[in-house]
Amino acid sequence: MAMWWKGLRWNRPATRRPLNTGFRQQRLRAWQPNLSPQNTLPTLLVLVALFVPIGIGLLVSALNVQDLTIRYDQCALYASTDAYSTVPSKFTSAHFKEKLLLQPRWRLVENSKDDSQSCILDFEIPNEVASPIYIYYKLTNFYQNHRVYIESYDLDQLKGSAISADSLDKHCDPLRKDNNTGKAIYPCGLVANSMFNDTFEPQLRGADSSTADFQLTNDGTAWSTDKHRYHKTQYTAAEIVPPPNWAKRFPQGYTDTNIPDIQTWPEFQVWMRTAALPTFYKRILQNESASLPRGHYSMTIGLNFPVDSFNGTKTFVLTTNSIMGAKNIWLGIVYLIIAGVSIGFAVVFLFSIIFQSQATLENHQYLANVRDETPPGMYEDGETTRARARSITQHIREPEPARAGPSFPVREIL
Repeated sequence: MAMWWKGLRWNRPATRRPLNTGFRQQRLRAWQPNLSPQNTLPTLLVLVALFVPIGIGLLVSALNVQDLTIRYDQCALYASTDAYSTVPSKFTSAHFKEKLLLQPRWRLVENSKDDSQSCILDFEIPNEVASPIYIYYKLTNFYQNHRVYIESYDLDQLKGSAISADSLDKHCDPLRKDNNTGKAIYPCGLVANSMFNDTFEPQLRGADSSTADFQLTNDGTAWSTDKHRYHKTQYTAAEIVPPPNWAKRFPQGYTDTNIPDIQTWPEFQVWMRTAALPTFYKRILQNESASLPRGHYSMTIGLNFPVDSFNGTKTFVLTTNSIMGAKNIWLGIVYLIIAGVSIGFAVVFLFSIIFQSQATLENHQYLANVRDETPPGMYEDGETTRARARSITQHIREPEPARAGPSFPVREIL
């Protein structure tokens, strides 16, 4: 019985006919809009009515952001060690409600004890700037989004686990363990090793007697969600060594008192959140409670992070925020461009409606640019509908003559 059923099944003719379903036969219900100048014009007007106020609002909000930027990576090359000198205009930009009376200046300070350098930026705030006040550093041509770089860390190590050097994530290579001592590098990987280490004084110092110091803090600069990723390590100083680029911060290595607590180190947390583009901003200081008074200020920055090796730049950024966040005029411009394009098409369609006859607009063949002037009930050759129907009926009733040549069963074709 089983063999008979198997033979019957395999002897059945194969068919490639699709199933007779609405999906296979493309009979699903669908709505296709019948676009014409008459019904498209209101849609364009609605887009214009929405996009124009949104674009203007975004643009005005972005232009109300006040900021000052000073590129300082060339401070060691252009600045004097004896007195303040004016920063070249190509390295600065400012946007305030009032015009600057004094151009930004800088001065280089060299420390002969440890061969360190600092750059003092001297600038004017021409009007009172409402809170919040944010200090960012801007880097260019630094690719934190590189595939190898972005994965180079060990998450369990960052969470505080004391993992042996051989058990660390392989993505930390080649900075997983020290080649001389065999100890684990804490924190391991390329991201931590390349951490931005320029130091910013936690205040804007008043540069004259009439300007008071303006206090800043690093508390709250990191994302609240990032704080839960980091915990105090369980390593001891004898088990780990700092990354190679941290040698200046830890010249004698780790001791039981100087192991960094990354759970309370916002600068580290901010750096570990890698940027998506090679030009990026990262917040370093802020004051969200007080307005910045008008005055003459200075900021001291320790020059530790080299950028010449990757042809990058470093920039000091003092800015505020708008309702939409940081300053970004392009979003408002895009909205206005879309509104302008919609206005242009609306005008074209309006003229089309005015100068075209009503009969032409209501004809669906107008969209295909085809004119059908055949009278109703008659075909192009002059034959009426009734005569054409009689001809078709007669053709169906007449038997079809036999065709010469081979014939194929329909079942085999299917």
